[in-house]
Amino acid sequence: MAIYDIKGSELVKAAAQRLKEKMKRPAYMDFVKSGPSKERVPQDPDFWYIRSASVLRQVYLNGPVGVSKLRTRYGSRKEHSVHRRHHMKSGGSIIRDAFQELERLNYVKNTKEGRVITPAGRSFLDKVSKELKSS
Repeated sequence: MAIYDIKGSELVKAAAQRLKEKMKRPAYMDFVKSGPSKERVPQDPDFWYIRSASVLRQVYLNGPVGVSKLRTRYGSRKEHSVHRRHHMKSGGSIIRDAFQELERLNYVKNTKEGRVITPAGRSFLDKVSKELKSS
């Protein structure tokens, strides 16, 4: 289980670089926020690939998951001027489009319970983690 031996942030960054060569970035990514609790669009130009790699890692770790569960996972606190902060879910279209691209690459499969990782997706993340571990 090499994926558990690597820090999640390092694995996601390395996998995002690999996915950058294979995935197509949506045109709307320059104009949308990642959720209602954010004030600006993401500043990182590789945000789409990092989020997609993170979604793939979450599917690997947490077994059948759906868009709603990951919206909660990627959500954050919304600041209010008068009353307390409240948790808000992130936007769903970015996660849904990431799932669709990962399905196109055959890394994720849609089942009745939710999205699950395929052997190709498991192999992809294991290879990336072994490369990180050896270096």
